[in-house]
Amino acid sequence: MRSVLSFCLVLLLSIPAAFAADPAPQPVPKVRPIFFPRGSTGGTVGGHVLRGNRNLYSLTAAQGQTLTVTITAPDDNAVFQIYEPDTKVQRDTDGTLEFIGTTLSAPDNSGDATRWSGRLPRAGTYLIAVGSTRGDARYSIDVKVE
Repeated sequence: MRSVLSFCLVLLLSIPAAFAADPAPQPVPKVRPIFFPRGSTGGTVGGHVLRGNRNLYSLTAAQGQTLTVTITAPDDNAVFQIYEPDTKVQRDTDGTLEFIGTTLSAPDNSGDATRWSGRLPRAGTYLIAVGSTRGDARYSIDVKVE
């Protein structure tokens, strides 16, 4: 009887340790390139982003071209940030996505935008990170490069 009680005590004491183990780190989301139909200067992509996550898109453009990005969400809860070429994406020690690079400023300088338009400062592949302001978000992004 004593050995059964000892076994149960050891089992009960090991349960919190099993739940305290760090989960496997989440990978960085895959970057999905935005391609325009042949002869077109724009295109549309869409998706669904879970709260606290980011969907990543890329597009290649030349210095001085005008980029216009507009996001539409049925619940008005999706925003984006645009990062200049050579931005690195990784997870920090807490597992949060970290962007090492320069953002193209949003109109209100908050970093989050629902529409952005401007001349691109350099040639290369730009990164668009989509997230939600509350809850999960369904969205559509219209992109135009002229």
